[in-house]
Amino acid sequence: MQKPAVLMVLIFWLVANGNVFCQQGAPRILRFSSRHTSFPDSVRAAGHLYDSVLYTAPEHYADSSVMLVVPKGLQAHKKVDLFFWFHGWHNNIDTAAVFYGLVRQFVASHRNAVLVLAETAKNAPDSYGGKLENPGMFKALVNDALVQLKTNKLISANTKPGNIVLAGHSGAYRLIAHILQNGQLPVQEVLLFDALYSQLDKYMAWIEKGMRNHFIHWYTNKGDGTDVMSDTMMAQLAAKHIAYTWVEEGALTPAIIMASRILFIHSAREHNVIINNPDDLQLVLEQSWVLKKK
Repeated sequence: MQKPAVLMVLIFWLVANGNVFCQQGAPRILRFSSRHTSFPDSVRAAGHLYDSVLYTAPEHYADSSVMLVVPKGLQAHKKVDLFFWFHGWHNNIDTAAVFYGLVRQFVASHRNAVLVLAETAKNAPDSYGGKLENPGMFKALVNDALVQLKTNKLISANTKPGNIVLAGHSGAYRLIAHILQNGQLPVQEVLLFDALYSQLDKYMAWIEKGMRNHFIHWYTNKGDGTDVMSDTMMAQLAAKHIAYTWVEEGALTPAIIMASRILFIHSAREHNVIINNPDDLQLVLEQSWVLKKK
């Protein structure tokens, strides 16, 4: 994906999100910096060399931005549900939000939750999740998000974290897996889009830990190994007598998503189009096991 200029990002954002915001009511969008995001981190202090190209720390591993998208009419009293999206390679939270229509799809899904986009490796070919892979760091990030929501009077002072959903594309698989293992907060749902490359032990442990934990992997044959890894994970599930569902995307229905605790969806399409061409993220959000409709 090409990196658009700032002006083009703004234009694409307005085109991608304008209609639904007019129809549904614009969400409140907050931005802040957190010490509990992925970077800066000592492991990437000297940057990252990939394919003979050095991705320097100041340009790619220094941004600690977090974006919160609060839909109009959010109802959060004792608890607030949180939907985290982590981007893949050669992206940042702004380009991913625009290119994949994340905000638009989230708003259109009418979920009573807050969308959280936390910066990881910025515009770099890197799956390393930085500090967020460490024990307790994700819990601290959740607390930072709640502080911002409380400061802006979007939730009450006593509101606690509710259901947590982790989702992401491509290289986000590694960070999500480490959060499941080390985040120190319960996660109820994981939504992966062509994003299963390794870390199967962490995903399997999470699946076995909670019988209501809901897992979806929407994958292609164009993801450089996500198809093979999906087959491997399905074999591991079968060996442990854990039921799962496999379906071609053309046969997918909302009822199948709701009925399947562990769901693998195979697509013949390209790696970068299965999120929003059509709006597949909105589809799975609308069938979420834990995020309720407003």
